[in-house]
Amino acid sequence: MTALPIDQTHARRRRRSRGKPAAGTPRTGQPSTGQASNSQPSPTPGGGVPAAPAPQSAPDGLSEVATFSTTFADFGVPAPLVNVLTGTGIRTPFPIQAATLPDALAGRDILGRGRTGSGKTLGFALPLVAGLADGHTLACHPRGLVLVPTRELASQVHAVIAPLAAAMNLTATTIFGGIGQNAQVTALRNRVDIVVACPGRLADLIEQGHCHLSDVEISVVDEADHMADLGFLPVVRRLMEATPPEGQRMLFSATLDKAVDVLVRRFLSDPAVHSVDSAAAAPAAMVHHLLTVSPGDRVNVVAALAGGDNRSLVFTRTKHGAQKLTRQLTVAGVPAAELHGNLRQGARERNLASFASGAARVLVATDIAARGIHVDGIDLVIHADPPTEHKAYLHRSGRTARAGAAGVVITVQTPAQAGDVRVLMRQAGVAPLTANVSPGSALVRSIAGPRASRTGSAAALPAREAPAVARPGTGSGAVAMSAGYRGRRRR
Repeated sequence: MTALPIDQTHARRRRRSRGKPAAGTPRTGQPSTGQASNSQPSPTPGGGVPAAPAPQSAPDGLSEVATFSTTFADFGVPAPLVNVLTGTGIRTPFPIQAATLPDALAGRDILGRGRTGSGKTLGFALPLVAGLADGHTLACHPRGLVLVPTRELASQVHAVIAPLAAAMNLTATTIFGGIGQNAQVTALRNRVDIVVACPGRLADLIEQGHCHLSDVEISVVDEADHMADLGFLPVVRRLMEATPPEGQRMLFSATLDKAVDVLVRRFLSDPAVHSVDSAAAAPAAMVHHLLTVSPGDRVNVVAALAGGDNRSLVFTRTKHGAQKLTRQLTVAGVPAAELHGNLRQGARERNLASFASGAARVLVATDIAARGIHVDGIDLVIHADPPTEHKAYLHRSGRTARAGAAGVVITVQTPAQAGDVRVLMRQAGVAPLTANVSPGSALVRSIAGPRASRTGSAAALPAREAPAVARPGTGSGAVAMSAGYRGRRRR
């Protein structure tokens, strides 16, 4: 097993001071699901972070933001960052942001739990940028690190961080696989301050000597439970071990299961724990439908649902299923883009951008997109293939009804799948509206809404590509996601 190299040669002489819990705050050494710490940061020399209104403890033990209105400035967010938020129409913190910002800005380690779409990205992006504003970055030694599970999520987290960083004279870049590494290496050599990275490619660049984590002052693990689901935790542990132990660390996750708890106990020091919702509950603004169809009607029912004037996100279980369903929908008169692992990175980015801009109303995706898509205004989430477990159902469904908006989730099942789906719904805490339908059913027409008008030419839609052919890796960095990181001994 290969350990990541730790280079101390260029380590900064002065590290960012770690905030301490306020007097009387109980330790949260091994937080569990549902636990919340509502402590406020102690004053820092020179004024530090202004005291924010203390959240009130909710009856179920979860953090609850005070009922009166607060602003980002009330929590001590620097004025340049507040101006960036105001310019994009963001003026009031979401609950997860209001809960975590006081402790995060004070330098404490953070363990935050909030379902997908709850606003976790700004919850760590603001203290990350604010905490690095007064430092100096050396070549190939970033001072801020954000680890995410998918390329799509890396791009969207970077889109949030980049304007904030620019407002504080900082730079940010993304590091992930599927594309050439030259631009990423160049950014590191140009002294980029913040890196938003997928674990595999970052470990590869470290092995090649292009990146060192010995100067990282603030590190973030986002979507930690999805990291565990994808088998990335061994690489994540090695990357975190390469960062200085005195740095500030923040971990955000939709659920806090045993695999995530290993990271918490290993890397977080007396973390402030904030949860803003139940780990197993779906947002109240969602309406859930469970539609039973005959196997021969499945594609036509999905086409009828997606053929309305709503923006629809359709999930399939496999990459081949996503490609096939995309073709079937297009033949049925519902032009659709696709998002899955068989597409090259450029095509994935173009298709996601087309869906986000509204140029494509329908996106057919595999579960890789359940954590990677952050698009507002998704009206329908359609499970063309029911997921295999309840966490995947909640993560997929979390693409709609975001930030308090309403949304509709439809699961399409055949009679043979009914038993498994019934168990899935019970585990997810969902009581769906059930019906037996056909493509012409009144319920299907009601959910879909008015038929969408066909605008634009087919050429304007995102192009589909032939599957990318896997090729063997070359060079010393090829072991990053192979022998050295899959538990096999290197020869």
